[in-house]
Parts: sequence; structure tokens; C-alpha cells
Amino acid sequence: MAVASVAAIALAGCSTAAPEADGPVELTLWTGFTGGDREAYEDLIATFNETHDDIQVTMEVQPWDTIAQKLPSAWATGQGPDLATPSFDPNVVNKYLDTNSLLELDDVGDTSLLAPAAIEAFTVDDALYAVPANVATLQLYYNKTLFAAAGVDQPPTTVEDFKADAEALSGDGVVGLSLADHETIQMWPILQWLEGGDIVDADGCSALSSPENVKGLQSWVDLVEAGAAPVGLTGAESDSLFSAGKAAMQLNGPWAAAGYEEAGIEFGVAPVPEGVDGPVTLGSTVPMAASAKTQHPAEAQEFLEWWTGQDAQRQFALASGFPPVRTDLADDPELAANEIVAAFAAALPTARLYLVGVEGATQIDSEAYVPFIGEITRGGDVEEAADAASAKIDAITGCSGK
Repeated sequence: MAVASVAAIALAGCSTAAPEADGPVELTLWTGFTGGDREAYEDLIATFNETHDDIQVTMEVQPWDTIAQKLPSAWATGQGPDLATPSFDPNVVNKYLDTNSLLELDDVGDTSLLAPAAIEAFTVDDALYAVPANVATLQLYYNKTLFAAAGVDQPPTTVEDFKADAEALSGDGVVGLSLADHETIQMWPILQWLEGGDIVDADGCSALSSPENVKGLQSWVDLVEAGAAPVGLTGAESDSLFSAGKAAMQLNGPWAAAGYEEAGIEFGVAPVPEGVDGPVTLGSTVPMAASAKTQHPAEAQEFLEWWTGQDAQRQFALASGFPPVRTDLADDPELAANEIVAAFAAALPTARLYLVGVEGATQIDSEAYVPFIGEITRGGDVEEAADAASAKIDAITGCSGK
């Protein structure tokens, strides 16, 4: 999600303010949605206010780092906004629970219809503390022109076809699969999941050294070494490669579609090929929560229920290209007619979040996983690098199971 910096707005709003004697209840929402999708969020707030005379919401948009600096102490002391998206990292919920800062959500509608991975991430000890402000999934973009030129009739549907097509589509300045390994949403975990592997197991111990992980990763590293996928790209560089017509396939989210259309690429969006354990892809979500000390808990929950409702999510999806946070809109006529929205919405039921609920997830990513992928794609021995990365991960998580 784009988070381009803008000047920080004054951090107004107070969750402990006394209720107004007359007029609508005023709620304040802090968000970090400063990117190209900002207008879609602002329009959603405008629609809510137009349709709710008794509740009015003011959304204050600030850089994510400003929210991260100001919100923890504000909520811990009963100040700040009634509602907020604390971070784009779903793991942040536990941080705010440590200071008893989150309102338990017991009146936000039927959450069984919301993205399962998001609800699982925001539920602690059977209590829900946030709803998804958005969700996104990664799917397989493919260049129809390059596919036709290589005589490949359709996008791959299995892991083996995925690898074979990546090789067949490579050559003459074109890579079969454009992969990024840093400064972007993660792509390599999908390749591991397709092979039945993972990064961390249920006990918080590294799974990188397992036989299925080593074998699976080696097969993708072999493709990189054969020139079917580039080495060391950032997310922006991977996007540029596909935009230039120099990559036949890419794993990416809905935010990329508009740029590829503008670049004149004739592309399609297909499901990630099915893995050994069934369909799977990576998902991302931003939590939206209420202050435990808001003076308007009922109204805050009414807003959250509306935000995740069918009408609001239909509006947001059509405006932003993101899939709705609901699983019951996959067959919605308006959304089904939008190829991009429909493609990414179809992946919601099987999307998995990256390192969600794992102790030290951010540190694992920056100090262990990203360097590990960088090493093995540059000639490092997969098994040896996996053992070294596993030691780092286990030290971070405090794993005692090995």
C-alpha cells in the first residue's frame, strides 16, 4: 500500500471528550492512507456522514510513522481519536492490548463473512479487537503478448506448470517471472507455501530448515540461476520490469493494475497456481480499531459495522480496485464485472498473512528472512543459509522446541 509522506495534520480528537448534549455524535478517525487510494477512503467517510445524521466521522490522514509515534501514548492515557488504523502491520494489535488500549468489539455484525485471515489476526483469546480497514491479495499478472509470442496458451495452474512456463517464457531480454525480494510486499513466502513449506511453525520455531522448505526453495533458486527470474529487485524495480514488457509473469496486488494499463501492457490476472496443499496466496490487511476509552463505544462499533458492510465495501472496491473485506461479494454483479476486483477478491478465502501473530515478526523479516532470500538467490547454499537463518529466527522468537 502506498504511504507517500504528506505534512502531518494536527493530532486533534479526544476519545475522552464529553458527549455533546445536542447534535450528532462526533467521532475522530486517524489513518495513514496517504497514497493513491486516499480518495477512495475519503469518499467512504463522506458516504457514511451523508447517510448517518446521528453520527459524524472526521478522518485525519497522517503518515504512518506519525501515528506510530503519537497513538500509543494517546490511547494509553485516554486521549487521541475514537478510532484509528494503528499500523499497516496486523501484528500491531497485540502491542495495543498490552496497554489495555483497544475496545473489545462485540457488536460489529457477522464477522464470519469477513476475510478469515484478518479476523483470525485480530482475535485474541476469543475476543475481537479490530476489523479489516482493507484487505489485499497477491495474484499472478501475466503478459498476454509475451505468452502468445512464446506459444503458451494460458497462465499456469500448477506449481510444475508455473516453473516450466517461467523457463519457456524467458529469453531475448525477457524474464519469465519477475520476483522482488526487498522493499515490497513479500513474494517468496508464496513460493514456499506452494511447496508445502513455511517460515515459522506453530511453536514459534523456524521451519526454514525443513526438508520440504530446502527442496522447494532450491527449485526456485534453480530458476533464478537459469535466468528465468531476476536477482535482487525492489518492488518498484519488479513493477518497472513488467511495465516495460520485459517480464512475462509477476506476483503482485491490485494496486499495480492501473500502472500497467497506463503503460499499455496487455495483461491478465490469474490465480496463483495451486500448491501441493491446495490454493494459497499472500494477503495483507490493515486493522481498524476503537479506543478502549472512547466515550462512544456503541457509535464506534456502528461505524465499524457499516465500514465492513456490503454497501460500503462495494463502493470501496469499485473506487480503489482492492477486493472487498467480505467473502460474500465474490458474485456481486458490479464487482464481478470489474476484472481486477473480481480476480483479487476470489483469492480472499485462501489468503495467508505474512508472519501474523509471530513474536518479533518485523525483526524476523528484516534481520533473517530478507537477508536469507538475498543470500540464496546470489549463489549461497540453500541448506546452509536456511540453518543460519533458522538460528536467527529462533533467537528472536525465543523458540525452545529445537
